[in-house]
Amino acid sequence: MNENTVKIIDEIRQSKKVLLHCHPSPDPDSVGSALAMKLALEQMGKSVTLIKGDSDIPKAFVFPGIETITPKNFFEIDLKDFDLFIILDSGSVEMISSKDKIVFPENLMTIVMDHHASNKGYGKLNLIDPSYPATAQLLFDLFKQMNIKIDHDIALNLFMGIFTDTGGFRYENTSLSTFKAAVELVALAPDYPKTIHIMDNSKRKESLIAEGVLLSSVKTFFNEKLAIASISAEEINKNNLEEGDINTGFMSGKLKSVLGTCIAVTLVEIQPNFIKVSFRTSDAQKYDVSKIAVALGGGGHMAAAGVKMQTSLSEAMDKVVKTTKELYNL
Repeated sequence: MNENTVKIIDEIRQSKKVLLHCHPSPDPDSVGSALAMKLALEQMGKSVTLIKGDSDIPKAFVFPGIETITPKNFFEIDLKDFDLFIILDSGSVEMISSKDKIVFPENLMTIVMDHHASNKGYGKLNLIDPSYPATAQLLFDLFKQMNIKIDHDIALNLFMGIFTDTGGFRYENTSLSTFKAAVELVALAPDYPKTIHIMDNSKRKESLIAEGVLLSSVKTFFNEKLAIASISAEEINKNNLEEGDINTGFMSGKLKSVLGTCIAVTLVEIQPNFIKVSFRTSDAQKYDVSKIAVALGGGGHMAAAGVKMQTSLSEAMDKVVKTTKELYNL
């Protein structure tokens, strides 16, 4: 256990009232990690509030403790009520909330725990390790160092974070330690297939419409090495689509599966002139998409990254194409 980890554990043990959150457009690693941390802290006798953040939690996430999430964002709470804010799976301060500028009170201890390589460490204490494929696996190791009893509910939440952020153990970031952690977790939560089944089979029919619109929009560049799908705010409104109907990571993953496509991008105009962008690559060593995301103001991993841009859909696409060309000399 290094000195930094010791300090973090000491701060957690000294705290009494802890705030947790889910990042905007939360994925299972964000939700599962936050719920697991909440359960672990409560096991220690802490008073814990977990807020949903900017976005609603997907109805398909039927994780243990999901009903205890407070339906508020960062700006709807009083930070004076807490002495510790543990910020999980959030590569930048904007991943706490994008609704306004984040300012922490001086007397609030902030601890950032994350696995995104682009995270520069914006907490008073930071535990950032890109060697982990998921924040949930980082917490698995941390809980062991803290002597937390990993019960069924903590195990299932951690497993869902690990399972999804490794693409079902298919991504390059999956290591031997990941499989070892998963074995321990599924032994404690052998009912995990039910949670995966619900998550994978709870789509609204509108999600198929969204996929159709995105696939019909695909444009390719640089001899089809770059593929971009997009959907406008007008199309979202016209088809009565909700945020959960549009899975940007899934769509980018679908595009990169095409032979010859090296970089896949999905652009979603969440509201007029506010674009959510998802990057994926089939060759992370050659095309590190986190570099594209960082250049545009976002972040992420070598194989998967993202950014939010305040511009028009056409301008966002132009910037993505131009930045990709400059970075990789295409």
